[in-house]
Amino acid sequence: MAVEDTQPLISHLIELRKRLLNSIISVLAIFLALVYFANDIYQLVSAPLIKQLPAGASMIATDVASPFFTPIKLTMIVSVFVSAPVILYQVWAFIAPALYKHERRLMMPLLVSSSLLFYLGMAFAYFIVFPLAFGFFAKTAPAGVMIATDINNYLDFVMALFMAFGVAFEVPVAIILLCWSGVTSPEDLKKKRPYVLVGAFVVGMLLTPPDVFSQTLLAIPMYLLFEVGVFFARFYTGKRRPQPEEEDEGEDPPAA
Repeated sequence: MAVEDTQPLISHLIELRKRLLNSIISVLAIFLALVYFANDIYQLVSAPLIKQLPAGASMIATDVASPFFTPIKLTMIVSVFVSAPVILYQVWAFIAPALYKHERRLMMPLLVSSSLLFYLGMAFAYFIVFPLAFGFFAKTAPAGVMIATDINNYLDFVMALFMAFGVAFEVPVAIILLCWSGVTSPEDLKKKRPYVLVGAFVVGMLLTPPDVFSQTLLAIPMYLLFEVGVFFARFYTGKRRPQPEEEDEGEDPPAA
C-alpha cells in the first residue's frame, strides 16, 4: 500500500524535474546566443539615460569588474525575460493534467495574455517612462553637479522599473483569476471603481518620479487595464466549477 501511494508522488517529481530542466535549458540556450552581444544589449538599455545626460557627462564603473560582469548580468536577465513564454508553458504543461477540460481551455489564453502584457509593460517603461524620468532627473540636478551614474546601479534601477511596470500591466489577468476563483465578481469590482482609480494614482506616485505627468502615465494605463480585466472577467466568472459531462468523464469505471 505504501509503495502504491509513493508511485504518484515519484511520477509528479519526475515530471517536475523534466519541466524545470526544459526551462533551464531554454534560458541557457538564449543566454549563449545573446552573450556575444552583451555590450550591445547594455548600450541599448542605457540609451534612454545617455540621451538625457548633459554634454560631457557619461556613465561610470566604480568597480573594477563591473564593465565585464554588468553586461553579462543584464544578458542573463534578458534571457529569463525572453524565455518567459517557454517557462510559462512548462508550468502549464505540469498543471494541465490536474485541470478539467474547460479549465484548460480557459487557462491557455491567460498564459499567453500574461506574457504579452508583461512585455507591453516593459516596452511602456522603456519608450515612455524612461525618457521622461531621466529627463526629469537630469534637469533637476543642482548647479555644478556632474551626473555620472554607475553602470551597475543603473542596471538595478531599470530592472526594478521593468519588473514594476511588467507586473502592473498584469492587472487584467489578476482580475480574471480573482473572478474565476470566486474571490470577487465583476459587479463588485465595478462598485469599487473610484477606489481603484485613486489606488492607481497612488501606485503611480510610488513607482514614478515625483512629477504629475509621469504618475499619470502609469495610473491611466493601469486603470484602463482594470476596466479591460473587468470586461473579460465576466466570461470567466463561475467557469471554475466542473461541467456535468466532465465530472462523468472523470469518474472511475465501476468495479467488475
